[in-house]
Amino acid sequence: MASTNLETTHYGIGLAAVADAFAGATVNSDVFSMENYGLIEFIIHWGVGTTGTTVVTVEACDDFTPTTTSAIAFKYKRITSPDTQGALQAATSSGFTTTAGSNQIYVVQVEAAMLGSDGPCVRLDCAESANDPLLGGILVVQSQPRYGHDVTVVSTS
Repeated sequence: MASTNLETTHYGIGLAAVADAFAGATVNSDVFSMENYGLIEFIIHWGVGTTGTTVVTVEACDDFTPTTTSAIAFKYKRITSPDTQGALQAATSSGFTTTAGSNQIYVVQVEAAMLGSDGPCVRLDCAESANDPLLGGILVVQSQPRYGHDVTVVSTS
C-alpha cells in the first residue's frame, strides 16, 4: 500500500505562537535534524501586527545545542491574506526582512544539500528589526524522507 503524505512527512512546532513572537534581539526556532529528510520548510505565520518587521536567516548547525552555526542561503515565499501567493525568492546567507502588515505567512525552504559540511541540523533565526508585536509563531514541515516508509523519528533535541 502506498504511503500518504501524512505518513511520510514530519510536522513540528519551531516556535509556539505567542503575542510578541519575535521580540528582542534574536529569536531562534528549535533545532531540527535533516539526517532523515531531504527538505524542511519553516512556516512563519502571524495574524496581528501592523508595523513590526523581522530579519529572517537560516543557520546550519553542527548539533542540537548548537555548538557551531553558519548562516546559509535558502528559498522563501510570502503569502498574504487570504491566499495570495508571492513569487519564490532566493535569499543569501544575509536573509531577508519581512514586510510590515497583519495576516502573513512566509514559507522558508531549505534542502538538506544546502547545509553542506555545516550540518546536519538547521534552525531559523529571527531578529526583530521594527519593534511592534506580532501575534504568531513558526511551524515546521520536513519531507522527502530518506526511507520510503513511516518516519517517526524525533527531529529536535
